[in-house]
Amino acid sequence: MNIALIGYGKMGKTIERIALAAGHSIVLKIGRGNTEDLNADRLKAVDVAIEFSRPESAYDNICRCLEAGVPVICGTTGWLDKLENVKAICLDRKGAFLYASNFSVGVNLFFALNRQLARLMTNYPQYAPSLLEIHHIHKLDAPSGTAITLAEDLMAALPKKQKWVNTASGAPDELSILSERSGEVPGTHEVRYTSAIDTITIRHEAHSREGFAHGALVAAEWIVGKEGCFEMKDVLGL
Repeated sequence: MNIALIGYGKMGKTIERIALAAGHSIVLKIGRGNTEDLNADRLKAVDVAIEFSRPESAYDNICRCLEAGVPVICGTTGWLDKLENVKAICLDRKGAFLYASNFSVGVNLFFALNRQLARLMTNYPQYAPSLLEIHHIHKLDAPSGTAITLAEDLMAALPKKQKWVNTASGAPDELSILSERSGEVPGTHEVRYTSAIDTITIRHEAHSREGFAHGALVAAEWIVGKEGCFEMKDVLGL
């Protein structure tokens, strides 16, 4: 499989190492210094693009790939106000696109667990939900895309929570997401339900970027030859 890596930071380099070990080829690498290489001619040799760039670049990068007929796997967060536009372009071009706030298999199992727990808690309003996410000091956006996914899934089951806020809040219609930035933490997420007498907590803690990179490669292998807009739950059958 011929892969384009769009965004050649720590995540891109980790994906490169895992992809090469799996027998794939990296035929195009796009970083800050060669964005002009992301063009139709260079994309002709590409089977799938894996996009881990920056929020301000992601939309244009994805559109260029879709317009060139290249399936795109995207893990960049912070640009989702344009997600519906990308999906419309993908469907219009009969392309393939997959966005995930987190590609880790473990995190996607955690998403499923969060949805199930939220459904269970609908009958126990004495428990107040909240979220905590901890990441490395280089992460540009807060809250994390993973935390937003957790929050949106939780609110879908608990309609009294109408919106999430990135601060502590006691408002009955607000779901608090607390964000911490510390050292080189790859990513930790907690969902808490607190009552006057006890607390229920589910937690996922990443030990390295390996899980994210491996999941992105699994998604890239899966999407080649498909048409439509997908999520990691489609890849994993969740």
